[in-house]
Amino acid sequence: MPSDSPGRNGFRAFAEAAFPLAAIASRPEALKGIRVIELATRIFGPATCDCLGEFGAEVIKVEMPLRGDLMRYVSPEGFFWKEMSPAFLSLNRNKLHVAIDVHPPEGKELFTRLAEKSDVVVENLRAGTMDKWGIGYRQLRERNPGIIYAANSGFGQWGPYSQGRASYDATAQAVSGFSAITGFPDQPPMKAGFWVGDYTAALLSATAILAALAARRRTGEGQMIDLSQAEAMIRTLDWTWPYAGRTGQDRRRAGNQDVTLPPSGIYRCADGFVAVSARDDEERAGLFRALSGDSGGEGGSLVPERVARFTAAKTCGEVLRISEEAGFSAAPVVGGREQYHDPHLRARGTVWELDDPLYGRIDEFGPCPKLSESPGRIKWTAKPVGYHNEKVFGELLGLSAKEMEELARKKVIGKWADLPGARPPEAEGPGQPGKTEESARRG
Repeated sequence: MPSDSPGRNGFRAFAEAAFPLAAIASRPEALKGIRVIELATRIFGPATCDCLGEFGAEVIKVEMPLRGDLMRYVSPEGFFWKEMSPAFLSLNRNKLHVAIDVHPPEGKELFTRLAEKSDVVVENLRAGTMDKWGIGYRQLRERNPGIIYAANSGFGQWGPYSQGRASYDATAQAVSGFSAITGFPDQPPMKAGFWVGDYTAALLSATAILAALAARRRTGEGQMIDLSQAEAMIRTLDWTWPYAGRTGQDRRRAGNQDVTLPPSGIYRCADGFVAVSARDDEERAGLFRALSGDSGGEGGSLVPERVARFTAAKTCGEVLRISEEAGFSAAPVVGGREQYHDPHLRARGTVWELDDPLYGRIDEFGPCPKLSESPGRIKWTAKPVGYHNEKVFGELLGLSAKEMEELARKKVIGKWADLPGARPPEAEGPGQPGKTEESARRG
């Protein structure tokens, strides 16, 4: 159906009315009433909980006092914004931040009390670490049989690789086979330009948690989730294994070409790069007509070299215009700066404009996917270490101010160190943001 047909225009109007950005705050949250305790660091575990928090789960992020999550100090090119790393901000929205040292008995008990009042626990430590500390699934289910415990790790909780073998994004890309098929045939394997191993595994972990919550509605029982980062990446490698099993050969690196749909791939234009795809006979015919309208001396074939010559002589804008007229797919290769200003992404809330009570105006990645009746949302961004101690320990666990003072004196709980990444954006005096508890006492 043509894009200007009444039917399509009518559905577009319906879709726009079904997903109004202005109405999101007034609509219910899909996971409201679900409480998640996160004891995780860096990316894999925090990204799992970030997904759940977008849709209304109450996520309580537990960190060590003072320095907190190591991801607070992973900053692109040393860049911190208002004392916070952008890498940490993107993983920890909508969370309540508390700081507990779970090693002493008082810390273990405090964590267990939180888990008793919660639906989900998410951790991404090495296999068996939480059990060794006495706060793993076996111990927590004794106090809360309905707990859903997501153990995110590199290689799983059992199997030959599970013990003593750490995994990070780069290693997950390598051992999963992802790196082996990424890059150009005449060059070494290539790592993806973002933490694809962490985020892919996090999405599958969040999916597993939702499945376990649905199962609990039927049975009343919780369960343990064993999510291997390497296996999550393997799950994304489409036809790699069937091809190897049937041919006895490894899938080869193909650079910027899609070997299943030639000549689909990424090509250079006069002013940038463009992705060109033709998925069926109709689109391939349209691409063929756009290239030359005849065989061009190559027997009418659609080969990458021919598409490359076609795009090299044109701007990205010209290729996009031609693709719309001819009926094949094309899109420019853009970066974050272009996306940030893209009117389409802003209209859909993918660029989310947030007025945070601590940091002021900040633009975040908006929720994806979008739900019409119970949409996700970003309510606040990441906070300093221990920022919500009083709220969580006082309101949820019922601790008195005196009890919290005693736990702080014993260093069981605490707040931020006077470091970029851990502290609030301003340091204005004793007891104010930016001061450690010790420096505030010395103040």
